Amino acid sequence: MGSRKLQIWLPLLFAIVMIVGMAIGFQLKEKTMAARFFTVSSRSSIQELTELIKNKYVDKVSEDSINALVATQLLEHLDPHSVFIPAKELSSVNEEMMGNFQGIGIEFRMINDTVNVMSVMKDGPAEKAGLLTGDQLLAVADTIAVSGKKADADKIRSLFRGEVNSKVKVKFLRNKAIQSVTITRSVIPVSSIDAAYMPEPGKGYIRINKFAERTYEEFMQQLEKLQAQKMKSLILDLRGNGGGLMKEAVDIADEFLDEDKLIVYTEGEHAPRMEYRCKRPGLFEKGDLVILIDETSASASEVLAGALQDWDRATIIGRRSFGKGLVQQQFQLSDGAAVRLTVARYFTPLGRNIQKSYDKGVKAYQDELINRFHQNDSLVQKSKPDSAGKTYKTHSGKIVYGGGGITPDTVIAFDSTRFSNQFIQLLMTGSLNNFAYQYFVQNSALFRQFKTPESFSAGYLPGNAEWQSLSAYAKKDRIDLAPVDAVGKATILWRFKALVARHLWRDQGYFMISNQQDPVVRRALAILK
Repeated sequence: MGSRKLQIWLPLLFAIVMIVGMAIGFQLKEKTMAARFFTVSSRSSIQELTELIKNKYVDKVSEDSINALVATQLLEHLDPHSVFIPAKELSSVNEEMMGNFQGIGIEFRMINDTVNVMSVMKDGPAEKAGLLTGDQLLAVADTIAVSGKKADADKIRSLFRGEVNSKVKVKFLRNKAIQSVTITRSVIPVSSIDAAYMPEPGKGYIRINKFAERTYEEFMQQLEKLQAQKMKSLILDLRGNGGGLMKEAVDIADEFLDEDKLIVYTEGEHAPRMEYRCKRPGLFEKGDLVILIDETSASASEVLAGALQDWDRATIIGRRSFGKGLVQQQFQLSDGAAVRLTVARYFTPLGRNIQKSYDKGVKAYQDELINRFHQNDSLVQKSKPDSAGKTYKTHSGKIVYGGGGITPDTVIAFDSTRFSNQFIQLLMTGSLNNFAYQYFVQNSALFRQFKTPESFSAGYLPGNAEWQSLSAYAKKDRIDLAPVDAVGKATILWRFKALVARHLWRDQGYFMISNQQDPVVRRALAILK
């Protein structure tokens, strides 16, 4: 009997003991462990504020715009280069670094509310389908108008882009006749190399506009081509290059430096020192080398120029660079957006960090660049930067500075006297670009007889006829060219000639012409003699 009672009550007794034990355990946990260790964290004040605005504000506000504003303001308080990238912009931002996109391969510009084809990529989908420079685009897929006052360039660009092998029908106007063509989209490479050629026998020139995923590969292809033409010295133009992927700049530096020389190192509060050294025999370790920089050369451009300056490998010519010594890493966020967060500083081989000061805020940081041109540029550029730290000595005894950018070995100050007020007006309004395009279209038979930039350079010299046409065209934009003197006239016509060359041979043609009158390039060529 007792055995039967035990069998009945024993399970119940075990259950009671377990319940009591669990109760005691939870009480001990509350008293001995950190508060809310196993609970979901409470919302932050920023999250609460975002919710209040979304649910209670007098007008409708997009949640994405609230998040972007909060993120942008927060990152600006850290440094000028940590940025928030909304989900809708992430694809186009990443395309810049990928070095390609999927589309039809044209450049266009809105002129008088009409989409004009400015250039067509050689062997690209648009060229294969028969589009030409000068065509005016009217509609996509017969129904979507791409002209008129409400036409948006970004929206038009998105209509031409799409998956590889997808098709897009385009209606256009040519010689006053409406035509249609179907174009099959493909991968469109975006080159990092604007121009690569031999301006003088034995002297090469390569201009890099950014450091993207294929920049090193493209650079090597052009370097080998120039060496096949018996290049002995090289001008590397980094003016206007705002940077990009540091790895590409490091790989290019490796082609100029020997042994296992240090190229750059990075370090941050949460990022231990990481060194980047030469890893392979370089293709151009011995020839004379000149690097061109200006105030818009930044980041990876400064990594490359700084390494070559520290090792006395190159002569740096131009104007003091931007001064960006911070390294960003991109992090994906859960809603599809991303943030490029500064995670480290980079240092040149001698230990220089060339980051200029941003203690006074983003606006002052940005205005610093403009303020350089409101001072005596020649004197400012020859002295050390205002934000410079200690000085450094290269192996040859040359003095270099930290902070405030890379100071050139040979300074060529910006010469404002070369550009008349009328020339600046022509550039600011786009009048000169638009005139060059329309003049090219109207005289395409004349210009297409030139098969190379060299023959064009030697065989075409714009004169009084072009000047009269330009003067009449400029009046539409209320620009009077009558006061322009002979020197100013020659400068404007030379830029016009370079713009025409761009319509024939894209950027390669433009720089082959414009460099002939560029004082920085001319000084570099003189140094290489």
